[in-house]
Amino acid sequence: MRACQLDHIAVTAPSLDVGVTWVEAALGVQLQAGGEHPQMGTHNALLRLGDSLYLEVIAVDPAAPAPGRPRWFGLDRIASDASPRLAAWVARTDDIRAAAAGAEFFGQIEPMSRAELNLLITIRPDGSFPADGLAPTLIEWQTEQHPAALLEDRGCALVRLDCFHPDSGRILRMLESLDLEEAVILHPLPPGERPYLVAQIKTPGGLSRLGGPQR
Repeated sequence: MRACQLDHIAVTAPSLDVGVTWVEAALGVQLQAGGEHPQMGTHNALLRLGDSLYLEVIAVDPAAPAPGRPRWFGLDRIASDASPRLAAWVARTDDIRAAAAGAEFFGQIEPMSRAELNLLITIRPDGSFPADGLAPTLIEWQTEQHPAALLEDRGCALVRLDCFHPDSGRILRMLESLDLEEAVILHPLPPGERPYLVAQIKTPGGLSRLGGPQR
């Protein structure tokens, strides 16, 4: 496999407005409009967390036609009254085929686009996350400049990303194979507990937290 880096963290929500409101209330900063993903019928809003790191809120775009396939990020499974959650993280590589080689749980490598941005990304056939979102989705940007560098700086930065999973040993072995073991902090959970993510984010108002156990 190929060495990777943490690229972005993803919040899913039943609508983009609901997700944006949730993140802005937690962090005390305004998110920036992103764009549409025509192939998936989704849209997003963004927050810069560094020169090559950002937060994404992603949801079904009600104005877009259904894609005729399961949407990514598990969005088809979200109930209309569900709460937003920090659902996944994405790791960047300069050779996605090498990074994903031999690991079928990442899914298929597919080309995607958002406005002028082109990328390759791993997508599981049913739209679910690898290891319930605790293993990363893989991405290879086909752009000269990282998308985070195009976002306004709101004074926010990711301090740490904590991953809680009953099979943390398996997750660690996968992360080690991608040189990602220092990108996140793994915590074991008792068998049967639902996995979850927690992001500690520095904001102009102090340290804030996103994520936690699902209710």
